[in-house]
Amino acid sequence: MKSTRYRWVITGLIFFITLVNFVDRSAISFVIGPLKQEFNFTDTQFGMILSAFGVGYVLLTAFGGWMVDVLGARIVWPLAAIGWSLCVACLGLAESFMGFIALRLLLGITEGPHFPSMSSSISNWLPPSERARALSLGLVAIPISAVVGSPLASWLVADYGWRTMFFAISSIGIIWAFVWYFAFRNRPEESKHVNEAELQIINTKEAKEIKNKEPVDWRFILTHPALIANNIAYFAYGYMLFFATLWLPGYFLSQHGLNLKSVGLFLIIPWFVAAVFLKAGGILSDWLYRKTGSSRLSRSHVIWSSQLLSAFFFLLLGFTDTLGLSIVFLSLGLGFGQLPQPAFFSVNIDVAGNRAGSAQGVTSSCLSMAGILAPLITGWLIDYTGNYKAAFILLAALTSLAVLVVVLFHHPDKKKILKTA
Repeated sequence: MKSTRYRWVITGLIFFITLVNFVDRSAISFVIGPLKQEFNFTDTQFGMILSAFGVGYVLLTAFGGWMVDVLGARIVWPLAAIGWSLCVACLGLAESFMGFIALRLLLGITEGPHFPSMSSSISNWLPPSERARALSLGLVAIPISAVVGSPLASWLVADYGWRTMFFAISSIGIIWAFVWYFAFRNRPEESKHVNEAELQIINTKEAKEIKNKEPVDWRFILTHPALIANNIAYFAYGYMLFFATLWLPGYFLSQHGLNLKSVGLFLIIPWFVAAVFLKAGGILSDWLYRKTGSSRLSRSHVIWSSQLLSAFFFLLLGFTDTLGLSIVFLSLGLGFGQLPQPAFFSVNIDVAGNRAGSAQGVTSSCLSMAGILAPLITGWLIDYTGNYKAAFILLAALTSLAVLVVVLFHHPDKKKILKTA
């Protein structure tokens, strides 16, 4: 019997909603100028608005992971998508500093279950040998969202105003929510679109052993050295991601004197490079896993080496004033920063198994902490120094610290199978 390939249809839907998710959360970065002009916000105040998302995000990521493990991604994910889409639409109605704070807070809360839903879905639908590739396809939507969203958002803001931009992008997540509910099942065995041959591919011996484990011991998730190291490194990744998605438009506007439409076009280059690197990272990680069977070689080494190179290029970016070199260093910094994304997620799946949603919820909480600190600290540093140099140096330092932690403590092959409660 020829195998169906419905697991890749599910992966495609994951890619699409991740793209929508990041367009929705980062679109506000293109209204820095209009909001500062209309409401007289300082960079520090704007940083507070941006960081409110992280506060909301941290409130629900860990709990959202638990919700996904208990209720399933078929229910939790579409409800979350509808919720955050409505928050984006309401941003177009905001009239005050506190209004923006409140709506960004709610946006973070409603987006909290996104990554745990992704990890849980891929854990259930993909065999271990395909997970990093599937994750890379889903996660490549993050840089692609900037490739698509940067020119789209800047064009909408420049020609139709910032309120119209929020209204225009808010409906897509709601449409996806209904498609996902009818197309997805929490287990491939429950889907009429999956035949027996595909089930045999998905349910390998290793996957069955992991799925049959009892509910996770939270102490295991919170104290496993590899997961702790993974979370610390993911915090550094999150700091880079929130800095890049929320402050790079302002960097090109203020430091290089570009207009808003030009910024949207110039940002396509580094984010496209980041998308290529991220996809390559998934392919590389899976290839190493198939060759060696070692999560340390296929996940850990990919993470620390990529983050080291990312830190180096962001450090160089802080010491250049020319537009051409800025684009080159930014492209390589983002590229190597995005490359280990699939490996981060794969480690949670490799170690936590059928409770990957809970493990990813904790990891995403670290991302959300970065989402609080990165916008806030960056805004303050810009107001204090008048440029982005100190912000780039701090980013490189945090990433270098993560490299050291991964080299020393990131050993996902040890105690790989989940303990029972």
